[in-house]
Amino acid sequence: MLKHELSKGEDRTKVSLSAHSLGKDLVVTIYNEGAHIGAMALGEWDKEHERASVSVVTRLGHKDDAIAQRAAYLICKAIKKPVCIIAGVHLEQISMEEIDEILQNADAVLGDVIRGWGRRTRRGAVL
Repeated sequence: MLKHELSKGEDRTKVSLSAHSLGKDLVVTIYNEGAHIGAMALGEWDKEHERASVSVVTRLGHKDDAIAQRAAYLICKAIKKPVCIIAGVHLEQISMEEIDEILQNADAVLGDVIRGWGRRTRRGAVL
């Protein structure tokens, strides 16, 4: 089982990511100190058309689908395997600046994990 964990940002806008292989598939959680299940996205690789497709389920009143959908699409497209994203980032009285920082930090951890998994699979590890 491959595992990758990392965080970006500081204080209220810190975003963490934990990725674990599940057989040949990948399960990823993206969260902060207010971790919860806000949205789930499933990315599926279509071998015939060489594209990623994503389905999203969002809990009532939550906005975590923006992070979950993007993560599922980008990771699935990169690794060409099924990926399940569970996203839960919560801040009380969040400002627009904090939202922007959280989204930037989420993109940063996504980039890092995609590069990390790419290096591992090129060395012969199996997802």
